[in-house]
Amino acid sequence: MHDHRRLGRELELFDTDPLMGAGLPYWLPDGAIVRHTLEEYIREAERRAGYRHVYSPVLGKRELYEISGHWDHYGDDMFPPMDLGAEQVLLRPSLCPHHALIYRSRARSYRELPFRMAELGGMYRSEPSGVLGGLTRVRAITLNDAHIFCTPEQAVAEARAALELIGRAHADLGVRASRYRLSLPGEGGKYVADPELWRRATALLREVLDGAGVPYEAAEGEAAFYGPKIDVQIADPAGRETTLSTVQIDFHQPERFDLHYIGPDGGRHRPVMVHRSVIGSVERAVAHLVEAHGGAFPPWLAPVQLAVLPVGDEQAGPAHALAGLARERGLRAEVADPGQGTLAARVRAARLVPYQAVIGAREAAAGLVAVRLRDGHRPAPLPTAELLDRITARVASRDTGLWEPA
Repeated sequence: MHDHRRLGRELELFDTDPLMGAGLPYWLPDGAIVRHTLEEYIREAERRAGYRHVYSPVLGKRELYEISGHWDHYGDDMFPPMDLGAEQVLLRPSLCPHHALIYRSRARSYRELPFRMAELGGMYRSEPSGVLGGLTRVRAITLNDAHIFCTPEQAVAEARAALELIGRAHADLGVRASRYRLSLPGEGGKYVADPELWRRATALLREVLDGAGVPYEAAEGEAAFYGPKIDVQIADPAGRETTLSTVQIDFHQPERFDLHYIGPDGGRHRPVMVHRSVIGSVERAVAHLVEAHGGAFPPWLAPVQLAVLPVGDEQAGPAHALAGLARERGLRAEVADPGQGTLAARVRAARLVPYQAVIGAREAAAGLVAVRLRDGHRPAPLPTAELLDRITARVASRDTGLWEPA
């Protein structure tokens, strides 16, 4: 059973330091590669799906979160306000208030809708020290967040498309959902008191789930304070369940921020706000991927995709030349020189690298490379160009398999 906290440190993906503080991990070079690759993947997937990307500040005036409802309903999970002259500012606990302001920064027409706005942005939550652990519960979060502003008639189709985007991303990442949950409000003052709001949003999300044909369970007390949500649940190797991806339908914040669009009748109409996160927080997504794959990431996501191993010092030149060609092709390649140990030791050290290229005297003379795959298979030796063609094709396909038969 893999624990990302142990494996992440063994693989030098991330670590922590008491001077930075609990729940504030830093990313080491290999972990930063995984994170960057994941972020670029999701940005491109969103771009293809019609999203426009924005940047917004991680601070906001207290008044912003009073309007959104976070101050009243979520204040215990926020860091204390900071005095800035006569104003108070806070580290944001969510990106949605900022995106609402970006939407209302100018007049909108129904012809512009749906307007899909996405951001990989930082947010901060004052988690108790007792629940912090590794990358799954942190205080500084990078959220893959998006908000779709649409007409009421478009809401179901947009939420369903978001659920489909989540499914495609999970397939590329090798993630399996443990279940789908319709998260509903519970008792108490945590939730916005508007029964009609909850009824309408819940009915739309049920329509989304029923149309998608996925089994789901309703769970009270798991909703966001402003509306119900679809939670895509994942389980770690110990069976502990967490939420990775979400889709929410929100009538509350468009009302609070007085959002509107001009309809075909020339009148002002209230949009629906669909909240959506494909991979949730980058931190939690990486934690799950480390555990799900045991550090043996799919080839496209692996920190090092090709390890080049010269048998002796005489083959160092061809080995470095091969690594250089691989990098020019966009691959992440490293050379494990003989000074790092015996060939067997270097092979073991690179056990999680998808592809190993061994170059001995015979291979160097023939212009070939002996190939070792991470799963133990050894295809026939290949010319350099053919090897790189095969690896780049597998990486580009984002297939979780290592090798396509000739």
